[in-house]
Amino acid sequence: MTTTAEPRITPRRQATRDRVLAAASEVFAERGFHGASVEDICDRAGFTRGAFYSNFTSKDDLVVELSRRHSEALVDRIRRASEREHASAEEVLRDVLAALADDSRSKERWLVLTTEFTLHAIRDADARRAWAAQQRRVRDELVLVVDEALAGQGLTLPIPTELFVRAAIALAHGSMTQRLVEPRSLSVGELERTVLPILLGVGA
Repeated sequence: MTTTAEPRITPRRQATRDRVLAAASEVFAERGFHGASVEDICDRAGFTRGAFYSNFTSKDDLVVELSRRHSEALVDRIRRASEREHASAEEVLRDVLAALADDSRSKERWLVLTTEFTLHAIRDADARRAWAAQQRRVRDELVLVVDEALAGQGLTLPIPTELFVRAAIALAHGSMTQRLVEPRSLSVGELERTVLPILLGVGA
């Protein structure tokens, strides 16, 4: 049986995609997912609608691709953090949570965009399927990097790694959301540091 290879993306096409994605990030940050139009993104990137639609099918497609790139950067950040010398599973996972809880302005903008897009996906079946598939890919990548970090120290978790990853994402996103709405309600990482020992059964 023969298989059809994925078409190679030429450097020129990749450069076009990169410019459109960079423009989309800026316009989404300024106007929100629904407030940004394809025309706005094309104008910012300096391309025609034809150039846009030869690379992406919709704004939904843009967000999914931005999420893919964001998750790759997140996994790299966690992998670098977990390569330090550690003494316990708690210290390994504290570094994982620290990477997830990055409090930069770009992370705040990303949280706002993904929250808005999640609401869109809940109401739109096609967007929901695409977004659910991307979220599964992100979790799978994070499970792998956490397992690698623990195995490197000869450690195991008292709960399944996927459950830990789901809880870690929920903690990081929930904590940042609360800080955005109530800026002085929590310090960066406070919720994570408090709940982590409970998840791991430390001190129980």
